[in-house]
Amino acid sequence: MAASPNPSVPVSAASSAGATNTGPLVIVTILFFMWGLLTSLNDVLIPHLKAIYTLNYLQAMLVQFCFFGAYFIVSLPAGALIRRIGYQKGAVTGLLIAAGGCALFYPAAQGGYGLFLFAFFVLAAGITILQVAANPYVTVLGPAATASSRLTLTQAFNSLGTTVGPALGGMLILAGASTVAADQAAAVQGPYLALAAALALLAGLFALARLPRIDHADAEVPAAGAVGSALHHRHLVLGAVAIFLYVGGEVSIGSFLVNFLGEQQVAGLPAAQAASYVSVYWGGALIGRFIGFAVMRVVSPGKALAFNALLAIALVLAAIFGRGQAAMWAILAVGLCNSIMFPTIFSMALHGLGRHTGQGSGILCMAIVGGAIVPFLQGWLADRIGVQPSFFVPAACYGFILFFGVKYANLHRQGATTA
Repeated sequence: MAASPNPSVPVSAASSAGATNTGPLVIVTILFFMWGLLTSLNDVLIPHLKAIYTLNYLQAMLVQFCFFGAYFIVSLPAGALIRRIGYQKGAVTGLLIAAGGCALFYPAAQGGYGLFLFAFFVLAAGITILQVAANPYVTVLGPAATASSRLTLTQAFNSLGTTVGPALGGMLILAGASTVAADQAAAVQGPYLALAAALALLAGLFALARLPRIDHADAEVPAAGAVGSALHHRHLVLGAVAIFLYVGGEVSIGSFLVNFLGEQQVAGLPAAQAASYVSVYWGGALIGRFIGFAVMRVVSPGKALAFNALLAIALVLAAIFGRGQAAMWAILAVGLCNSIMFPTIFSMALHGLGRHTGQGSGILCMAIVGGAIVPFLQGWLADRIGVQPSFFVPAACYGFILFFGVKYANLHRQGATTA
């Protein structure tokens, strides 16, 4: 999942002039990589914890419910915290909270599934604060003319993190676990303590870095025809629904991949081997982002979004009704379709909001809670009709995204539609 852009934060002119920002940009880029890695590790831990505690699919999806539920609960308090202590201290706070969440995995290995869920929530709360604080720095660490290229770079490293995470988790957690339940639970302790140490080190580096000062002194200029609230813009409301369903569908597929690839009629892979293929799914987003960047220079974002959604639906249906390698590679290829969806929906939803852009961005960030709800729904369905047919849930999610892309295919030419 791409990091949320924050297009509406003004920067002190003095702070952005002339300084060499290579060091701070490297640190911020590492942050994008780290939260991508931490998010995709969930896809490895879900089947691991499901096996340890003999959970059904609905219970196993509580991992994503707690993790992405934190986005919904913590986003607004995080914004208030950042306004109070500043962006740099906010990023340090987010890193330290995330480090604490990783450290909680150590006692969770002895304390049971409930403590694991609490650790996931704390970790995600830290990542949420970190995203709110760190995203603006991408646009201010250098000239405004090259801000887009810096955003592309950092989001590429976020995708790299989601690609590396499952393969790393498969090697360090799944492959190293014994058949004894206590040893399986303990397999997460070493890797997550190492991640806690890495996040604490990054917090120290971020605290010492000389970063540009971001303030809110400047007000945005209202767009022509702007109305009283961002929610009066129909394309923003539908965009929020699309973000909810996109994140939900993407996360849900990733969450079920190890179990899907373990189905005998699909690939019959053991969990450790299947985890490496989860990296293929997330790696598709990394590759597709660069393809999409080139394609959308000549094709409107809405049409590109609609095409990708239509292709994703076809691939998911092929995975549902197919068998063997055909079903396996069909579901993995959906990652390629996901590549442009989040940033494209986000930018289309914010188009023409003017002074309501900040409010609209907050609404869209809260819609990331789809990553908590949709996997929960698919888990409920998987317990009743099986893993393979449960993929009708993400197929339906892509159906709405197809509708959104078609409806606003020419949004940038026609302007925003208000209710």
